[in-house]
Amino acid sequence: MGKATGFMEYNREKGKEQAPLKRIKNWNEYASKLTDEALQTQGARCMDCATPFCHMGIEIRGATAGCPINNLIPEWNDLVYKGKWQEALERLMMTNNFPEFTGRVCPAPCEGSCTLAISDPAVSIKNIERTIIDKGFENSWITPRIPNNRTGKKIAIIGSGPAGLASADELNQAGHSVTIYERADRAGGLLMYGIPNMKLEKEVVERRIQLLVQEGIDFILNTEVGKDISAEALKENYDAIILCIGAQKQREIHMEGSQSTGVYLAMDYLTSTTKSLLDSNFVDGKFIDTKGKDVIVIGGGDTGADCVATAIRQNCRSVVQFGKHPVLPSARAEDNVWPTDPNIFKLEYAYEEANAKYGKDPREYLIQTKRMVADKNGHLKELHTIHMEKILGEDGYYFFREIPGTEKIWPAQFVFVAIGFEGAELSLPTQFGVTIVNKKIAASPKDYVTNVEGLFTAGDARKGQSLIVWAIKEGQDVAKKVSEYVNKKPVISS
Repeated sequence: MGKATGFMEYNREKGKEQAPLKRIKNWNEYASKLTDEALQTQGARCMDCATPFCHMGIEIRGATAGCPINNLIPEWNDLVYKGKWQEALERLMMTNNFPEFTGRVCPAPCEGSCTLAISDPAVSIKNIERTIIDKGFENSWITPRIPNNRTGKKIAIIGSGPAGLASADELNQAGHSVTIYERADRAGGLLMYGIPNMKLEKEVVERRIQLLVQEGIDFILNTEVGKDISAEALKENYDAIILCIGAQKQREIHMEGSQSTGVYLAMDYLTSTTKSLLDSNFVDGKFIDTKGKDVIVIGGGDTGADCVATAIRQNCRSVVQFGKHPVLPSARAEDNVWPTDPNIFKLEYAYEEANAKYGKDPREYLIQTKRMVADKNGHLKELHTIHMEKILGEDGYYFFREIPGTEKIWPAQFVFVAIGFEGAELSLPTQFGVTIVNKKIAASPKDYVTNVEGLFTAGDARKGQSLIVWAIKEGQDVAKKVSEYVNKKPVISS
């Protein structure tokens, strides 16, 4: 695929980005696409590798390898190389419901599994994918696909994140009538409120939602199932129900001073910021404002990085991100074998911005917060920490040990806790009577059905916190099982 010798002739070219000191002054997407000519060259780097691991989509020791939705990557790379953009779009849409999302916010495990990545930089798969779908919208190649016939079967989907949207899209195209219930005021789930605007502009999400509406999907917003409408009412009025409620129960931190004013969960911070931006461009003041303050983010993942980038745009005085693990290696470790995604040191967008503004990477490694201290009015003023070392025990397991004498006091008026998610919020599943295992809704990946007749689940609510591509994959797969189920049922009379 691509040019037979292209991988030897051309270097990988990174997508264009606004300069850090420029982009922190706005909330627009910081990344943009390359020119058509540059991307054709990047497509030429795709090797004729016989076995394209990039689209195999499996998990190896809990790490994703390849594309879970099995994108036909070599095929559309070759078509882009040949300048056949519309044909490339057709190939892309065969497997991916929402390339405009994955092309922006997916961590691209396909690139980690690229055969070229064994010894050289991978093919620029993600950038090519984004450009294909963007050209599709720009050239009006993307138009509403309205089903010719309706089956008369009605399906309710609770939650409008990527799993809910993917299952709705598939079921609607199969001719079923689909209604999505969303408790927020805008559809999209974490795509709308969990991912900052500078990574995914919300016009991109809203464009897809409007297309789904034109295709016949109903969205009922500002409606919390179990509160505004009962679980029993949904059971009575729909042939099947799919719970795509995500894994939004945030993991909290409990220690001395953690109840101080100024300590927030990361998603509460990100959500309030995005909502205020969309509602009023921050005029309403309904957001957590870190301007002129010292900010500490606890948690070393992507959500923590998004908090760093958000605080920088609010013009915080300083920002530091605490992680409990050591700095990642610059190359794959022995246990991080190809074709799994490389777990290596990267300078993500937020850290580039902090470097540019404050002159240093904001990340602190192997650090443990011991307590938080508030002033006399209950407002956070500082954090007390100690450094740790990672030790391999005699039993073969690693543990962390505090290093005496490394205690430190950090000034902080805001702390954002970004230490992951525990699982699904359980109040709604409990109302439906589904079985819960490890704070996830129990369902087999073979059929996605719960212990309750006609009730299915997919995405993070079933699998646990994962990648957007896994959510889309689960949405696609649950749709097939639900369609098989409802096609066996008589039509419910209106």
